[in-house]
Amino acid sequence: MRIHKFLAQAGICSRREAERLVSEGLVTINGKVAGTGQPVDPAVDVVRYRGREVKSVSRNVVLMMNKPRGFLCTNVDSHGGHTVFEMVPPEYKTLRLFCVGRLDKDSEGLLLLTNDGALANKVMHPSGGVLKRYEVHLNRDYDPKLTPKLLKGAMEEGELLRFKKVIRSPDDPKQLEVHLDQGRKREIRRLFEIFGFHVKVLKRFQIGSLVLRKMPLGDCRPLSRKEIDLIFEN
Repeated sequence: MRIHKFLAQAGICSRREAERLVSEGLVTINGKVAGTGQPVDPAVDVVRYRGREVKSVSRNVVLMMNKPRGFLCTNVDSHGGHTVFEMVPPEYKTLRLFCVGRLDKDSEGLLLLTNDGALANKVMHPSGGVLKRYEVHLNRDYDPKLTPKLLKGAMEEGELLRFKKVIRSPDDPKQLEVHLDQGRKREIRRLFEIFGFHVKVLKRFQIGSLVLRKMPLGDCRPLSRKEIDLIFEN
């Protein structure tokens, strides 16, 4: 198999991220710097990432978490803050888990963690067609006339920020439901800021057809095969 697929299956990161790690010279095969797309035989070759040997992993898991505000979607915070991995059940802490897409520190809701790089890539990449649905509370009333502009999107720092769908609550003009089919960094907050809004509350409640229901904040549990399949149904 190719080196980026091996790293993804080992739970180091997604395939796309693995390609970046290889291109930066952070991965070696049998003591030599790996090349992009280089084949690797897990039964024979010794692969290292930043000097640490990478073992192939046959046990893939997908965890579902109701992320609280104040936690970072990173394995280690250099500033000593709290990370979502503190809430992972003990029996999964030995696995090399990573977040499938991120929620920023001030956001909450449905978060997936896995060691399955192929699954993560399918969920995160726009070609996978997996919609993510969010509950958004703004600092002032939202005018539906703005919706076509949000769907068309706006450029910022070389990135096209756009929404797939916007639904205003019939009960509260400051509350919206926003759908995304891509995952730019802080995309919802950034796009609303371009149009003069401040996002006060941001909560992801659905990925594909997997819905966050009665799950306490901070709770984390494995998904069944049936629930994993729901991720890819819209």
